[in-house]
Parts: sequence; structure tokens; C-alpha cells
Amino acid sequence: MLQQQLSRLLAQTDLALSEQQQAQLVQYVELLDKWNKAYNLTSVRDPNEMMVKHIMDSLVVAQHLKGDHYIDVGTGPGLPGIVLAIALPQVNFVLLDSLGKRVRFLTQVKHALNLKNVTPVQSRVEEYTPSVKLDGVLSRAFASLQDMVDWCQHLIDDSGLFLALKGQFPADELAQLPQGVRLVEDIELIVPELDAERHLVVLAKQQ
Repeated sequence: MLQQQLSRLLAQTDLALSEQQQAQLVQYVELLDKWNKAYNLTSVRDPNEMMVKHIMDSLVVAQHLKGDHYIDVGTGPGLPGIVLAIALPQVNFVLLDSLGKRVRFLTQVKHALNLKNVTPVQSRVEEYTPSVKLDGVLSRAFASLQDMVDWCQHLIDDSGLFLALKGQFPADELAQLPQGVRLVEDIELIVPELDAERHLVVLAKQQ
């Protein structure tokens, strides 16, 4: 059962989620599995694998988010945005994707899980203007750090952060960062039962 798997995985972290939050995560995986058959939202087909590679992989970022407003660019089926919105109900997330089928799925998830802190938006990132001051731009498997900064720098001011979920430490990409952007920190993420490296790379504009 997915619920038992999630409980086992959470027990290996410092994350404390309510029964309702856990139920929402399970329901999200079930929706992802169901829609994936027709919409091809993720290459991960097995719900048990989704729980590790998508849910836990996104959840471990939650404790590193400060502030109230984030945008998840190139969110795809809502990773990490939907997962973080469930874990952090007091934080608001704009989920941005250019593909209509993904945004339709996200809208369905928002209603099914009754997520008040999620706003799915269909747009190219270059054409999107946020309606509130954002604390950070999130991206997971979206683009190189350089492209992320180039495409997203209009979304945040000097106090905002770029947060990129990466696999191995992206030394080459960091070496090619454009002028005016600095590395704030690199956080090594430990994902239970995932046999792979994970890093959260935090960037900021130079003051």
C-alpha cells in the first residue's frame, strides 16, 4: 500500500506530516498514475517508484524554504510544487508550465486535493509577470542554472532566491554562471531509499 510506503519513508526523515497531508500525497500519486496513462506526464510508471523519485525527492526541499510566495517553473505534473504545497499549506505556489495538458492535470489536482495555496498557470516563463513579490523561483530538472537565471531573473528582486533541484553537484554549470549572480549555498539532500545524489543549489542576485 502506498500509505504504508509513505509512512516508512517519512520515518527516515525529520519531516512531520499530518494524516491529512499524507493522504493528499497518496491521492496525488494515484492521480498522477491514472492521468499518466493518457497524458504521459512522467517517465516513472510505477506508483511505488513515484513515491521515492517524485514525492520524497520533492519533500526533502520543504525545510529549506523561507517566505510565503514561490513559483515552480517548468513544473510539469507539479514537481516539486504540488508536493511542497501539501507539505507547506501556509506558503503559496504558482505552478508554471507551457503545456496545456499539464496545466489541466494540475487544475484537477488542485480541486481534488482542495489545495488553496496553488495557482496553476499556462505560460512561457519569459512571458509571465508575477502579481506578488516572490521569495523564490524553484526548478527541478527544468534547465541549466544559466538558462534558469536568464529566463527567470525578471521574476524576483534582489531579495529573492533561485532554488534549483539538481542531481549531482553542478560544478560546470556554477562555473558558467553569469555576472551578477552568486552561489548562496549548496545543500546536499538525503532522499530515503533513493540511490542517487541530490543537491539543492541556492543562488541570489549580487547586491
